[in-house]
Amino acid sequence: MPPRTLRSWLFVPGDSERKQEKALASAADAVILDLEDSVAPEQLPAARQRVSELLGSVGEHRRGPQLWVRVNAASSGLLGEDLAAVFARAAPAGIVVPKVSGAADIVLVARQLSRLETRLGLEPGAARLLVIATETPAGVLSLAQYPQALGGLRRLRERVAGLTWGAEDLGTALGALAARDAAGALTFTFQLARSHCLLAAAALGAQAIDGVCTDFRDGTRLQHELDAARRDGFSGKLAIHPDQIAAINAAFAPTEAEREHARRVVAAFATAPAAGVVSLDGRMIDRPHLLQAQRILAAAQNAEGS
Repeated sequence: MPPRTLRSWLFVPGDSERKQEKALASAADAVILDLEDSVAPEQLPAARQRVSELLGSVGEHRRGPQLWVRVNAASSGLLGEDLAAVFARAAPAGIVVPKVSGAADIVLVARQLSRLETRLGLEPGAARLLVIATETPAGVLSLAQYPQALGGLRRLRERVAGLTWGAEDLGTALGALAARDAAGALTFTFQLARSHCLLAAAALGAQAIDGVCTDFRDGTRLQHELDAARRDGFSGKLAIHPDQIAAINAAFAPTEAEREHARRVVAAFATAPAAGVVSLDGRMIDRPHLLQAQRILAAAQNAEGS
């Protein structure tokens, strides 16, 4: 059975028990316990301890969000201690890898995870990876290399659950004053980062996860970003507040009209299994339409299962 598609990924500080309780009670598909940007350096040891205890206290078959952990970057010097603490009591569903400079960073994290899994007797590849791929200029430029660098390594490719993008750290690295223009649209450089992330994810067969809507009080802006994300091919979105989760989950669940049309497309091809093209409602549709219909029905089943 293929891994479940995760629509909503909710960040929560690793050192905040109160916020973690709210996040775990939400309808998020995944909660990301953060050891990086939302934790002050002096609080990192306490955050590691808190995350370790939380993972250890949660049963393997519990209902609710999957638990992922964002560790510090491979270049930070903190990664090894982060992973050791995270796996001290129980393994998370996955690791979120920030500020990558290229595929080599992903390989490094995956190798460390493999050593931990072997030492702890865990299933190889059980802890999957969500890669934040656009937080550094080098990371954006390297995305085109992912299919060649990672695609031939089957176990590594299967470990990479998804790629996501972010504008905030990239903007800081560039010295950009803003990522959006006066009308609220992403400027060209940030559109480029977003598009390269989407393309690389598709080339790897991984989920493409849209970045955060930073103004969690602006429901209109969130919906606009969600409409654009689903239109373009993203299958989930990062969140920074529980109030964003309902809209995200709804946006990535196909409408009943979409489901019905998809069923009719599948049925039309079922009557002519050897045909490359069939007619539906006076229009000719071909195999790409069938593939899209199957994806819509799979997304609908995923949403119902969630």
